[in-house]
Amino acid sequence: MSLADDLVAGNRRALARAITLVETGGAPARELVRAVYPHTGHAHVVGVTGAPGAGKSTLVSAMAAEWRERNRTVGIIAVDPSSPFSGGAVLGDRIRMQSHGGDAGVFIRSMASRGRLGGIARATGDATLLLDAAGFAVVIVETVGTGQADVDVASAADTTVVLDVPGMGDDVQAIKAGILEVADIFVVNKADRPGAEAAVKQLRAMLQLGEKPVDGWTPPVLQAVAMRAEGVVAAVDAVERHYRHGRDTGSHTKRHHARAAAELREALQELALEHAREQAAGAMWEALVGRIAERTLDPYSAAAELLSRQ
Repeated sequence: MSLADDLVAGNRRALARAITLVETGGAPARELVRAVYPHTGHAHVVGVTGAPGAGKSTLVSAMAAEWRERNRTVGIIAVDPSSPFSGGAVLGDRIRMQSHGGDAGVFIRSMASRGRLGGIARATGDATLLLDAAGFAVVIVETVGTGQADVDVASAADTTVVLDVPGMGDDVQAIKAGILEVADIFVVNKADRPGAEAAVKQLRAMLQLGEKPVDGWTPPVLQAVAMRAEGVVAAVDAVERHYRHGRDTGSHTKRHHARAAAELREALQELALEHAREQAAGAMWEALVGRIAERTLDPYSAAAELLSRQ
């Protein structure tokens, strides 16, 4: 059997190898995605984002445990900051999720952001597809937590959960970051701290000031203490309620179209760059880079020259 066949059959070792392959990229990764793509489109993809220190990993772990209580399999992609030395993931999320280590119904993979803005790694979308093809009912994508850049996850998820915590500073930053627009559900974590009620009121007030949702869904603002699993049942209920709402209203289909458009753009960019590098192999590429560095050629003209050779 091929790697794709093993993955679709539920082989966890094959899944781990497959994710490593898409992180590496290149033609073998594209062939793998092409092979498993017909088996995708069934998982509920949930994005979890928020500022560093908001308790994303703890909440994700608690939500995964709740879904397991409901007999749902869960795949988790935790996008960690890259190590400045090795370029690999720091693996902090894996440390916090060790309680799921012996559960065959939970698969956890850390991926390095490799400096990618937007909170998710380049290969996150492909890894999500692989978990979907492997049969996981719920796929959670936990972002790196980069604050104002941390909104790309919304285009990769069916439901986006945004975490806030009391005392994190000026909540107007949420408006500047675009967080209000991407959130389907707000969770004020560490709600046992002073200021939790104030944070909830501020978020609800900002939602009332914003534009009315076109699909009729108003993001609920929930409270949780993820460390003690308090409020987690309500959070999971809200996520599933949003998913049902999306299917009933058709907004779920619209999100899938938007995701497909984003996937097509990324694939085009990757293939175009790879083809351009092949056309300008070695000396020509370096010569163009040198001219740009010397300011004798601008990047757009260099790119146009490469494209004209295709």
